[in-house]
Amino acid sequence: MGMATNSLTEGSRPTGRLTRRAPHPGPGGDKRRTSPGLTLTAAMLGLALITLDASVVNVALPAIGDSLGGGMSGLQWVVDAYTLAFAALMLSTGALSDRIGATRAYAIGITVFTLASVACGLAPSLPVLIGARGVQGVAAAVVLPASLSLVRQAYSDAAGRARAVAMWAAGGSVAVALGPVTGGALTTAWDWSGIFFINVPLGAVALVLLLRAPRSERRPAPLDVPGQLLAVLTLTALTFAVIEGGTTGLAALVVAVAAGAVFLRTEARQAHPVVPLALFRDRTVTITVAAGAACSVAFYGLIFVFSLFFQEVQGRSALWAGLMFLPMTGLIAVTNIFAGKLAARVGPRIPMLAGQSLAVLGLLALLFADAGTPALGLAFLMVPLALGCALTIPPLTAAMMDAVPADRAGLAAGVLNSARQVAGGLGIAAFGGLVAGDFVSGMRISLLIAAALLAASGVATLGLRRGR
Repeated sequence: MGMATNSLTEGSRPTGRLTRRAPHPGPGGDKRRTSPGLTLTAAMLGLALITLDASVVNVALPAIGDSLGGGMSGLQWVVDAYTLAFAALMLSTGALSDRIGATRAYAIGITVFTLASVACGLAPSLPVLIGARGVQGVAAAVVLPASLSLVRQAYSDAAGRARAVAMWAAGGSVAVALGPVTGGALTTAWDWSGIFFINVPLGAVALVLLLRAPRSERRPAPLDVPGQLLAVLTLTALTFAVIEGGTTGLAALVVAVAAGAVFLRTEARQAHPVVPLALFRDRTVTITVAAGAACSVAFYGLIFVFSLFFQEVQGRSALWAGLMFLPMTGLIAVTNIFAGKLAARVGPRIPMLAGQSLAVLGLLALLFADAGTPALGLAFLMVPLALGCALTIPPLTAAMMDAVPADRAGLAAGVLNSARQVAGGLGIAAFGGLVAGDFVSGMRISLLIAAALLAASGVATLGLRRGR
């Protein structure tokens, strides 16, 4: 599951051929002849970077813990600092990209992301690493919408643009598949810092390729600063409450509830809110957001828990742990394409129901895992969950896009993807707390929670209209 496509991409159907002519510049636009292929490559590399960083860290967590200490809650923050910053700020960074121009936004995002990666790799303590991960998440939130804007402006014809967007999304899926393996290989061959230093040459290449991209025009776009700040405060406090627990967790929960109430009140009064509450009056929007969130809790939570399980409980190496995720992640891109085509033919309801049911069965099958279960068998037992989520995400994305007016599609996509990332972060926070004691018992409770959420979202999916 890609970040915006997280790691399960929105089944775009590639049609037509890539155009070889740069788009005609508008007033004030860049007059240079540019290569659409190089622009697409730069955008794909940026998406791959930020998507890879969402999953590459999981298998390195035991090594990070051994090196920097911090316990389970600290390791949860290493993952969630990135996820939360990325998810919360994604609500506004699309508008920011329009205001300053996609080319400039992309360059700033990649530069900050690369520098933050260096800070992560050199971090002398866990708090410094967590802070640098948060900066990475902020930069990733800027890169994502800017990278897609670069692709859209590079191809002037609809057919070429559709194929380019499909290739851009496929790059995210490949990064998801390679994330755990890359993390395991770098941690085993080097150490945990290698998973961050690898971003430096990749970021440099992305910036060099960007030199051939046309300079984007700036467009007026409203920013809801109060709403964005309240969203960050609400989500951070809620995650802190789930991870830390106890008295401090209770205080954080009070802050989250209060900030959430103010957020809802503020958004109801804003002319251009970061989260248009009116969207949720549509039943389809509510159902698809809930289903996407449930998939993210199950998918990201499972990767987090089993990354630790393979190493801490079964005593496997980081490389071995990464390889165990390859069967499940490697099938995501192919399944995404199939799911997109199936939804176009029969509508979103059937593939969503099939996907959620398959994912629930996969989670229930994993309940029998313990320290003595063969790791290779577990690798294949995780496949049904991945296939189920991959079947679900493209149809629900298409259903949500069909349910909103065309001029609100970007906003709706931001809300959906933010909800998915936040849900994944909260799932990691909750599951990490459950496995902190008796690991296997906590893991089974986590699997049951994920299965229950997916089953509930499956029941809600029955409320979608039949057919296309």
